[in-house]
Amino acid sequence: EVRNVTMVQRAGSRLVDIGYTLAGEAAIVTLSIETNGVPLPDSAVTRLSGDICKVTEPGARSIVWDAGADWPGHKAANARARVAAWSVGSPPLYCVVDLSAGHAAGNWPVTYHPSAASLPEGGLANDLYRTVRLVMRRIRTRIEDSASENGVFMMGSPASESYRDASLEDWHEVRLTRDYYMGIYEVTQCQWQQVMGDVRPWPSKWSNNDFRLTRPVEQVTYHHIRENPDNTPISPGWPQSSAVGPASFMGRMREKTGLAGFDLPTEAQWEYACRAGTAGALNDGTANLTNANADARLDALGRYERNGGRVWTGTSFADPSSACTTANATAKVGSYAPNAWGLHDMHGNVYEWCLDWFADHLGTAPAADPAGAETGPARVRRGGSFYTVARNCRSAHRNSYPPSSNCYWL
Repeated sequence: EVRNVTMVQRAGSRLVDIGYTLAGEAAIVTLSIETNGVPLPDSAVTRLSGDICKVTEPGARSIVWDAGADWPGHKAANARARVAAWSVGSPPLYCVVDLSAGHAAGNWPVTYHPSAASLPEGGLANDLYRTVRLVMRRIRTRIEDSASENGVFMMGSPASESYRDASLEDWHEVRLTRDYYMGIYEVTQCQWQQVMGDVRPWPSKWSNNDFRLTRPVEQVTYHHIRENPDNTPISPGWPQSSAVGPASFMGRMREKTGLAGFDLPTEAQWEYACRAGTAGALNDGTANLTNANADARLDALGRYERNGGRVWTGTSFADPSSACTTANATAKVGSYAPNAWGLHDMHGNVYEWCLDWFADHLGTAPAADPAGAETGPARVRRGGSFYTVARNCRSAHRNSYPPSSNCYWL
């Protein structure tokens, strides 16, 4: 519970001091400002410091708002600060991990924000969120009056979907019961370097110095991500245990953020997030591709072979030079249109690892929080890549690789 909110502008300044008391239990605190009863846009309340946008302990607390930087050229005779306390178990929509201190840092600060517009430093338009800050969106599964965010969706593909693989894409109902966060962007080469630079610096093939910071990382294995940097497994692994190797990417994220749940998504979580309430071949609502190799709707959603991923030699498509710009091979993350939940590159660019062992059949019976096969030779990869044709970038397309594989399209 928030009590005793005060708001005072510093004399001769456009800095505003806001005080409050947090009673009860620790909470995530956010701020909005009203003038004459009308809320300012979230983008005008981002230059904040103090006990704000993070887990805060009970007691008397303070916030400083730099109104001069956030809201230049505006004045108001009356204003009100509205301080909100969010349960730690039900946090705001966006979560940001600040990796700027690099892999040697003792910890990486975590902040929470109610909207994309409220992200500081200009928000998602700023490449900070593709390089030294990792931004995630909460995927909600418990909104009972929402047709798209209630955790229930049809996984796989219907018999009417063109170019489906009927042997792998069983059409069945899945219910997810727990909210989770997904990255707005694929993890970039720079973000990987910030986390893992002392053991696996710059592992990617597409290494042009002028472009690599914001390209997705590739040539990293399932083992690198959540087990061991020397590309060996831990035992027991998923689904018998959610443990990760302490020196892996996820191990470091858990240790230095204090967030014990950091991990890859399950295959079902990945598809639910990709679809964002849609049921067709693409997450813009496209029901069917018009061509197995190339499709104009997919051109707007992600990088794949036929819209620049590979180059035509006159007789076939081939890989570009490893020093190519982002006009070929992988694109800068976020270059294509997001889905309805603001997630980019769920179609194409690079394949994305999921937690699960690959199962040949998903089954047709309804399932709740499926965790994949008990064991197997290969882990799930999803989403297609710059290397593949259109049919392999569909929302339902399933593929797999051994967890030690480090391909440049994965």
